[in-house]
Amino acid sequence: PGLYAIHLAMLNKSMERFVGFSNFTFLFKRETFWMVVQQSCIFAITAVVFKALIGFIVAHFVHNIPDKGQRKWRGMLLVPWVIPPAMSCLAWLWLFDPSYSAFNWVFAKFGIGPIPWTGDAAWARFSVILVNIWIGAPFFMIMYLAALKSVPDQLYEAAEIDGANWWQRIWYVTLPMMRNIIAITTLFSLIVTFANFDIVRVLTAGGPIDKTHVFATWAFRVGIEGGDIPLGASVSLFMVPI
Repeated sequence: PGLYAIHLAMLNKSMERFVGFSNFTFLFKRETFWMVVQQSCIFAITAVVFKALIGFIVAHFVHNIPDKGQRKWRGMLLVPWVIPPAMSCLAWLWLFDPSYSAFNWVFAKFGIGPIPWTGDAAWARFSVILVNIWIGAPFFMIMYLAALKSVPDQLYEAAEIDGANWWQRIWYVTLPMMRNIIAITTLFSLIVTFANFDIVRVLTAGGPIDKTHVFATWAFRVGIEGGDIPLGASVSLFMVPI
């Protein structure tokens, strides 16, 4: 499929003539393409940073719970990651609904006006990032929790004897011991988030006015819905170097 995508990207719209890199040069001249590049970077980097941060905090919370209660918390906190994203996004879509939003109903009780969750570009970007964080943070949590359990208690005891406070124990003991796991999970999540399709597709379909498109959804819009398969293949190939 990868080689076939390269072949497709070098054909014209009717897929009858070889055009070389013409599709790529055409994309470089389109303002929408650079907007998609920018949005994909904002979406992926922001989501991964917050997923890593929340996952680290929650992993510490669960790690400090007595062993008897840990299984229950691990099970509950993994639910967002286990549910198929398309299914959970439909529930989020109801929460963001412009007419019957559950969030806006709660905010109205406090006198806060309705928020156009998917109707305004800034709020739509916030919404898709929020849902991505909700789905992806449990993955970081379970990986970091496994890493925390592998850190020997003797290191913490030695640091405490040396006078290290809570923050110094995290900085000089926990983080160095978790360095490899943090790097692997961040890289893996960054790749998956850059290639994300279902969250954006279900929540906003790239709207309003293409303001929330990422590489995968725009490739689908151009290639499948727009009928220009070679150009869609060219867009999707930009995810390869990333």
